[in-house]
Amino acid sequence: MTSEPGFTAELARRAAGLRRRDLDSDLVIRAQQCVLDWLGVTLAGSAEPATTMLVDSLGRLAGPGAAGPGAASGCTVIGRDLQLPADHAALVNGTAGHALDYDDVNTAMLGHPTAPVLPAVLALAELTGATGAEALTAFVAGYETECSVSRALGPSHYLRGFHATGTAGTLGAAAACANLLGLDTSTTAIALGLACTQAAGLKSMFGTMAKPFHAGRAAAAGLLAAVLAGQGFSAHPEAVETDQGLAATHADGFDAHRGLAAPAEGWHLRSNLFKYHASCFQTHSSIEGLTRLRAAEALAPDDIASVTIHADAMQMGMCAIPEPATGLEVKFSLRHTAALALAGIDTSAPQSFTDAVAADPALVELRDRIAVVADRSGAGPTAVEVTRGDGSVLAVAHDVSVPEADLDWQGRRLEEKFMALAVPVLGRAGAGAVADLVKGLDDAADLSGLMAACRS
Repeated sequence: MTSEPGFTAELARRAAGLRRRDLDSDLVIRAQQCVLDWLGVTLAGSAEPATTMLVDSLGRLAGPGAAGPGAASGCTVIGRDLQLPADHAALVNGTAGHALDYDDVNTAMLGHPTAPVLPAVLALAELTGATGAEALTAFVAGYETECSVSRALGPSHYLRGFHATGTAGTLGAAAACANLLGLDTSTTAIALGLACTQAAGLKSMFGTMAKPFHAGRAAAAGLLAAVLAGQGFSAHPEAVETDQGLAATHADGFDAHRGLAAPAEGWHLRSNLFKYHASCFQTHSSIEGLTRLRAAEALAPDDIASVTIHADAMQMGMCAIPEPATGLEVKFSLRHTAALALAGIDTSAPQSFTDAVAADPALVELRDRIAVVADRSGAGPTAVEVTRGDGSVLAVAHDVSVPEADLDWQGRRLEEKFMALAVPVLGRAGAGAVADLVKGLDDAADLSGLMAACRS
């Protein structure tokens, strides 16, 4: 284990020192696209049972007189006529944004980078009156921090059962909020220490409401960490690399140099991957491959004798639920999502992942012809073989892990996704207004207009 002092301090220096002038134009565009995509999935997730239960529970805990519908103060709860204290808004919005498991990913993080960071930034920016440019800069600071932490911890962190969205995401949220508050390097290091001691999230929760709760808790905890640090609250300033710190307790093979090294693209944000299927990202390669194969070969379920999906160890620990009983579990089932793809069901639609879909007899029968074999190692697309009734075999392996270089094309596709998710909540005019406000976010004097437009 490489555990020399200085890793946390360097993370803090980078996060505290980042300014809008440091961001190339493509990074600003990518950040705005992250905002638009997250707002779409959050609006769609705002009425999910996990979100509703969380809002109701916070109301019970707050008691009479707390902020609620129509309240004149507090921070916006996306998709609702509700305002809450900043940390509660971050908690609810973070949970809603990950409730559908439809938010973006980054392979450097092995998790969802926007979900834990952006809700903390938006709540704090709304509270402090920060400009759009300041909010975008803070978001990038948090994004880069969580990816650097994850890279330093290495894949063992994930393989040991930790959900990086909840763990590294807490540090990302703290770094972002520290940047937005203008904390110096040493104080930002304390914020990261406070984030480390709150960081949590277990992969055993995948397929339950607790998984999106990880993102919400990370957002709220990171926000609180930065505010506490700014008030002089103390914590270990080398909390990642110190003895019995985050790395020692949560990973094997921690490597500070690996975490701090510049990514090939210069910024981790340039490797962001948006999701176009409402399920675990590790199911997307097989979904895309089978969808394309079905179209090219005019495959019908009755033509298929068997299917073999070649998975790696990470997929087996992440999305290999063999017989999902709920819509949430379907999102983490290579077998069932493959059945959806082969049946021609639209996996970009959240309503394709329901308890009824999990129990659908035709899909279950098709799923029973699909086997997942743990025989693949290393990175790369998921190889799938389809054996037809006549004995012929079709093979496909579609790579979904290549970031899109054409930002204009990506923007159009993301706007289509956003409108599909946001229109049912805000109406077409309301959703269009939000999309326009996001496009102008870098020039916005504050976030009040955007946040007001996101209330239903």
